[in-house]
Amino acid sequence: MSDTFQFDAADTVLVIGLGRSGLASIEVLSEHRVALYATDEKPSGEIAEAITTARAFGARFVEAAEIDRVVAELTCAVLSPGVPPTSAVVRRLHEANVPVFGEIELAYRLCKAPIIAVTGTKGKSTTTALIGHLLRRCGLAVRVGGNIGNPLIKEVSGAHAGFWIVAEVSSFQLETIRAFKPRVAVLLNVAPDHLDRYHSMDEYAQAKYRISANQSLTDWFVGNLDDPRIRALHWRHGDARVQARQLWFSLKGNDRATMYLRDGVLTYAPVTGDPRPVAIVPRDEIPLAGQHNVQNAMAALLAALAVGCSPASLRQAIRTFEPMPHRLQPIAEIDGVRYVDDSKSTNPASVIAALQTCDPPIVLIAGGRSKGSAFDAMGATIRERAAALITIGEAAAEIRQAAAGVPTVTAVSMDDAVRCARRFATPGAVVLLSPGCASFDMFASAEDRGERFAAAVAALKEPAGA
Repeated sequence: MSDTFQFDAADTVLVIGLGRSGLASIEVLSEHRVALYATDEKPSGEIAEAITTARAFGARFVEAAEIDRVVAELTCAVLSPGVPPTSAVVRRLHEANVPVFGEIELAYRLCKAPIIAVTGTKGKSTTTALIGHLLRRCGLAVRVGGNIGNPLIKEVSGAHAGFWIVAEVSSFQLETIRAFKPRVAVLLNVAPDHLDRYHSMDEYAQAKYRISANQSLTDWFVGNLDDPRIRALHWRHGDARVQARQLWFSLKGNDRATMYLRDGVLTYAPVTGDPRPVAIVPRDEIPLAGQHNVQNAMAALLAALAVGCSPASLRQAIRTFEPMPHRLQPIAEIDGVRYVDDSKSTNPASVIAALQTCDPPIVLIAGGRSKGSAFDAMGATIRERAAALITIGEAAAEIRQAAAGVPTVTAVSMDDAVRCARRFATPGAVVLLSPGCASFDMFASAEDRGERFAAAVAALKEPAGA
């Protein structure tokens, strides 16, 4: 099969994993009239609704343990990001020389529009949404997808060459790319995360860096000069590692930076034409809190500049961006205490950024299901910035130990956590939900966790006995 292919009725495709991404792949593939199989490592009884949906699009379900009976029929297989490439089904397909790639690879191969792809440990969704906003305000036709909303395969379906596709992509998705070649690749940062899946930080970082693997001189790479792991990856093999034209951002005034802060203003050093620096926007006019969001804004602005947006248009556009929910989102102020929802914080690095953004005194609610990262640096920042700590979920004991010395209570539910936090919080304090962990031990999703937090905060306003 070539890297630019058209499916036909003679092809048979297996979709592995029946979550959102897998079902979206099945729906789009059904439009190409291929024969479809679907499988999942979960027992069929646990995913009956998903199997029904897959069958509605013409897919035949096969149990993972019975995959051998269809292997000989397969043209290729599409792997959902939640299924590791080391799974038994994938290993069997490799043994049979069946090509296996992910949903974003499938989307790329079917897409007629250029793609701006964003990855990083933290800030992906905010940066992806901001790029989409900037391009729309500059008059471009845009679709935004990937991890941020609709699966990418849904967004590219029907998108013609006049569109721009802005996609949030994860390390899991980048593991299985073959030809995926974004016109603009954005790498925000690399910090410990998903070490329950990767054997080392280097393996995780290499997965992130694959975003630039297939780029050429007609493409753009946007990178963070302040991130030591990105610098190490990039210069380990010299500039030749990235074939694309390079745009770098820095808060530290690095002389290689294409965008930097000068006297509190985000400033662009053009790489073509007139080389004189161009002031884009004052930092205090960006509607996002925290130094990490200044970096996100720099990355988004560079991506927009790369596709032809003018500095003057971007200056106006960025001022109208509305922050995303569950990302340092103010929820309420009760009795002089502010409540902030940062439920999308799922790794220690994002907790550190949140603590550094909020003004003390801070009562932190943290915990959930660990993704294998150490909590040492997070614990040190908790000791430095937090007046009290409320731990929840499976990682409660680990976080409590890492933050030893900070007054700590372990709560059994979100309602309990918010009530405990209220007892510690004094007027002027911030109660910050920034878990630093996955949500699935106690909640359906990070969004569900944030909504439960908001509901628990709202309950504080109700009169006793109401």
